[in-house]
Amino acid sequence: MTVLPAPHAPASWVAHVPLPLFATVMGVGGLGLAWRKAHTVLGLPAVVGEGLLALAAVLFVAVGALYLLKVVRHPEEAAAESRHPVRVNFYPAATIGLMILAGGLLPYRPAVAEGLWLAGAVGQIALAGLIIGRWITREQQIATAGPAWFIPVVGNILAPVVGVPLGHTELSWFLFSVGLLFWLVLFPVVLNRILFHGMMPARLLPTLAILVAPPSVGFLSWLALNGGVLDAAARILLGPAVFLAAILLSRARSFRNLPFAVSWWAFTFPSAALALACLRLAELTGAVQDGGLQGPAWATGLAAAALLLATVIVATVAARTLMALLGGTLFAPE
Repeated sequence: MTVLPAPHAPASWVAHVPLPLFATVMGVGGLGLAWRKAHTVLGLPAVVGEGLLALAAVLFVAVGALYLLKVVRHPEEAAAESRHPVRVNFYPAATIGLMILAGGLLPYRPAVAEGLWLAGAVGQIALAGLIIGRWITREQQIATAGPAWFIPVVGNILAPVVGVPLGHTELSWFLFSVGLLFWLVLFPVVLNRILFHGMMPARLLPTLAILVAPPSVGFLSWLALNGGVLDAAARILLGPAVFLAAILLSRARSFRNLPFAVSWWAFTFPSAALALACLRLAELTGAVQDGGLQGPAWATGLAAAALLLATVIVATVAARTLMALLGGTLFAPE
C-alpha cells in the first residue's frame, strides 16, 4: 500500500521562509549603528551597539542559510516571490544588510568591511536595476504600489554612509543620486495609492513606516558626501523624516491592534535610521566632550527620544517574532 505524505509534512515550513525576514538584519543592525553613535554622543555603553551589530551578523547568516535552503528545496516558492509585485521589493533587504554589516565591521576589519560593502553595492545596483526595469517595462497595478517599493531605493541612498569612509566616493555618489531620484519620483505615486485607492491590507500597514527611511538615510548619506556640514540640504532631508515619524507615532494605537506578521519588521529599520540621524544632528549642533555631548537640549532630547523609541520598537518586534517562532506560526503560509 502506498502511503501519501501528510499535507503538512514537518519539512514544509522551509517553503514558507519569508523573504521579508531579511529585514531583521536591517532593523537590528541599524539599531546597532545608532547605539554605537549614542556611545559617542550620549555617553551610553558601547557594548550595546557592538552586541547588536554582532547579533545582526548572526541573523544575516541564519536567514541567508534558511532562504538558500528554501531556494534549493522549494524553488517554485522562491520563484513565486520573485514574481510577486510586493515581496520582490524585499530582495534588496539582503544587500542593504551587507552594507550595514560593513559599517559594523569598519572600525575592526576595514578590508573585510570593504568587501562586504562592495558586494552589497554591486548587488544593490543589480537588484534595483532589475526591479525598476520591471516597473518600467511591465504594466503595474496601483493597488500593488506601496511603501515597500522604497526598499530598492533606500539601499542606493544608504550606500555613501559606509562607502565614503571606505574611499568609494564616486560609486557612492552614483548610488545616492539614483536612489534620490527614484525616491522623489515614487513618493507621490505611493502617496496617491495610500490616499485614493482604498486601505492597504492590514498585514502591510506596518510598511507605512518605510516612508521615514529614505529621508533619514538621505540625511546621513548627504553628510557623508559633503564632509559633515549641516547645510540646508541636510536640514531639508531630516525635516520630513521627523514629521512623518511624528504622524505615524500619533497613530500608534491603530498599529498596536494589528495581528503580528513578519511585516512588523518594517517598523524597525526606519526607526533606527531616524535615531541615528537625530544622534548625528545632536553631534553636529553641539560639542562632544568626555562623557557625552554638551549641546542644545532640544537636539540631545530629540536624539535620546528617537533612540529610546527605536530600541522599544526593535525589542517589541523581536519578542513577537520569537513568540511566533516558538509557537510554530512564523514559517506558515499567508
